[in-house]
Amino acid sequence: MSRIKHNKPEEDLATAPGPLNICLDITKDEINRLPLGRFEGTIHLITTPAAARAAVARLKEVEVLGFDTESRPAFRKGENYSPSIVQFATNYEAYLFQVKRFGGLELLKPLLESESPIKVGVALRDDIKRLQQVDRYDPAGFVEISEISRRLGIEKTGLRSLIGMFLGLRISKNAQVSNWARRTLNHKQIIYAATDAWMSRRLYMLVRKAEQEHLNSNNLNTDH
Repeated sequence: MSRIKHNKPEEDLATAPGPLNICLDITKDEINRLPLGRFEGTIHLITTPAAARAAVARLKEVEVLGFDTESRPAFRKGENYSPSIVQFATNYEAYLFQVKRFGGLELLKPLLESESPIKVGVALRDDIKRLQQVDRYDPAGFVEISEISRRLGIEKTGLRSLIGMFLGLRISKNAQVSNWARRTLNHKQIIYAATDAWMSRRLYMLVRKAEQEHLNSNNLNTDH
């Protein structure tokens, strides 16, 4: 298991006191004017069975994990590639599992098939379906952020839009269409993969707080 260390990211806004200040809509131009956000915690590259077992044991102790996958892009009609990378993120650490280097999903099933910790992300149905191409498993404990955001009246529920609305940041897509099946990931790929999973976790914490504030407000209105 190799490790890349950065400075610790800022404290989760979800733990800050006071109500959230968010917008419920955002345009592409507005997103493009936002500052870039990137993960600055510790990144673990998991490439061996031993490292995978140790990482899964640590991640099982976490309550909420940001989740995402990365697959080799397909440029021809009918082409379809299963995920090469499975990412999990805490507030300060990201774990990138190169699953094809240690035989598939068997070692990740204690996470993927468990109700705890919860795995949060956007467009999870696609990730879950593609992972079935790597190995059959019974997914459990996945929470779709876009479903929560729709309950708040938000229509643009893609990851990029939600990050812009809730975090005031944008994410770089420079490494999105790259060869994730390569044995050695480059620096841009590593940062991109870690950032996607970490942003999902931060986003979930904020969306969940916004939903709770919305419910509390409705309860107050009902009482009067």
